[in-house]
Amino acid sequence: MTTTPGSALISVGIVDDHALFREGLREILEAGGDIGIVGEAGDSAGAVAMVGATKPDVLLLDVEIPGDEVTETVGKVRRISPETQIIILSMYDGPQLLTRLLAAGIRGYLLKSVHRHELIAAVKSVHEDPSRVVLAVSRHSLAHVESAPPSGGLSEKELEVLQLAAQALSNAQIARRLGLAEATVKRHMRNIFVKLNAVSRIDAVNKAVAASLLAPQSRSEGE
Repeated sequence: MTTTPGSALISVGIVDDHALFREGLREILEAGGDIGIVGEAGDSAGAVAMVGATKPDVLLLDVEIPGDEVTETVGKVRRISPETQIIILSMYDGPQLLTRLLAAGIRGYLLKSVHRHELIAAVKSVHEDPSRVVLAVSRHSLAHVESAPPSGGLSEKELEVLQLAAQALSNAQIARRLGLAEATVKRHMRNIFVKLNAVSRIDAVNKAVAASLLAPQSRSEGE
């Protein structure tokens, strides 16, 4: 089953390095009648290519596929298809990885031991409400996540760039201040926009302040 323009199906991409597991997921999801599989991949490079070509509503991403580390794959997917909601599938219940992935922008983390109705419900839930996060993990992992401070998924360097952007410095000025290439600063700004779901520099700064990632400050005129 595949989605077509104008269809009411929820489009889903599946990424796992085991073909038999992908086939099982396809059968489970398509049995519901309102979910269509638009692509599959077995590694991180294939995942990014598939998402770029199909822009699925939801991506089911195995945590241990060959290639890039999973948080890198999540970041690439979010850059090329910000509207795609990512649900991680894993055999392991690790609170540190879960925290990092939530900061990177995933919308779900499910252990592979979940029942089929839980999987279908998770896909529909994050599609219907992109702000919702669905977790099927242990109480220990959940407690760890709830006690972790918000980071917005921004790296230390991205926070430095955004701090200077909040002072109304241009990309060229930020590059000189941090000893970076201007192209690198632009890449950091694009990543910041994606991670904060921002549409402008001012919007990114305001959202970072609201999330306590940056302290409120008066804007200067730059250098």
